[in-house]
Amino acid sequence: MRRILMATMAVLMIGQAAAKDVLSGASLYEDVTRYASFGLHRFGSPGDLATADWIAAELKTAGFEVRSQPVVLGRQYVVEQASAEAAGRSVEATPFWWPPEDRASFRLAAPLARDGDVAGKILLLDLPFDRGAYLGPAHRAAITEAAAKKPAAILLTIGNPADDRFAYNVTQEDTPWPVPVVAVGAKVRGTFERALASGATVTLDVKGHYERDVASRNVIAETGAGPTIVVSTPMTGWYTCVCERGPGIANFLALARTVVAEKWPAHFVFIATAGHEIGHGGMELFLKNGAPAPKETLAWIHFGSSNACYAFAEGGRTDRPEEERYLVLSKSAVALTDEAFAKVDAKRLVTEKQAVGELRDVHAAGYANFLGMAGRHRTFHTPSDDLAATGPDILEPVARAFVQAARKIVERGNAAFR
Repeated sequence: MRRILMATMAVLMIGQAAAKDVLSGASLYEDVTRYASFGLHRFGSPGDLATADWIAAELKTAGFEVRSQPVVLGRQYVVEQASAEAAGRSVEATPFWWPPEDRASFRLAAPLARDGDVAGKILLLDLPFDRGAYLGPAHRAAITEAAAKKPAAILLTIGNPADDRFAYNVTQEDTPWPVPVVAVGAKVRGTFERALASGATVTLDVKGHYERDVASRNVIAETGAGPTIVVSTPMTGWYTCVCERGPGIANFLALARTVVAEKWPAHFVFIATAGHEIGHGGMELFLKNGAPAPKETLAWIHFGSSNACYAFAEGGRTDRPEEERYLVLSKSAVALTDEAFAKVDAKRLVTEKQAVGELRDVHAAGYANFLGMAGRHRTFHTPSDDLAATGPDILEPVARAFVQAARKIVERGNAAFR
């Protein structure tokens, strides 16, 4: 009996050690680095598909039963190359979704204009940063009004902390712009201001194409028996999305490995979704077909955007987390998160009517108990989002807080929520 007890204790200690190891900053940063290695993470891209393969393999290795859920979205625009050139200087550009279908590829040389008669010219349009992630009515109206002046194209800058090319999430239902809209970073605005002042010709060169019924997949993994807990994270976004998506995916994998290593007595459903930036297609599909019913779900935990990114100050990167980081909670989860996240600097967003990101869909579907983290960081939704935005020391506290919260949900059941 003593030998059996000692063996059992040894197994439990091994499990605890494994859990501590996967929650270390070094382990988490390794996962973020692997995510970054896949490059562009736009829906349907090679990087998106490779990421899904990797996450599926990691969950299978951890001990989950893993399956794929095909996600097919009606359209995607694929950029092969895009640039804007003035006075001999060429800069990278991004077509703004959705481009006119008959001008998925085009080359245009014309003078710039900001006001007056802009017909046949390239209209230079500057929009302020509204601190959002989704294309909203104000920016949509401004672009529509500009296009109504009949320019040949619109050259767009959107103010943002990185002064880089910013992209807004859109939906599958959005109609294409009537003229091409091409975004450049505000940091190169001077090149085009000088071209505007001098009357110099600006050349827009875009090569791209539309694809129909574009296929990707959600990754769904299950383990255990008992009360059902769903854990979700998006995989896709506009650019490489290193700190937008990477920390959430690292947290997601760390929690999954901990659940199995410690043999938690609950039924866990882990879901990594595709299509976030062009309509939440993967989450929408899962909620309609595959998700446990709300009445059968004890809790939903979500790893959203930018949950472990450094803040930047005038002198460069600091060791502090980004201020725009939020714990997004159902009212029932406030006490639980106050306890588990006491050492994590994040603002609380307790929602009654509208959540943030994909938790918005979860809340709307009727799931009563949920918690997640989402935010924004300096290089959010821009090509500048890279590994410099995060690091082991900022990743670890967030992962440990989520594991602590999840552990308390398993231990307390419905009593965790009040």
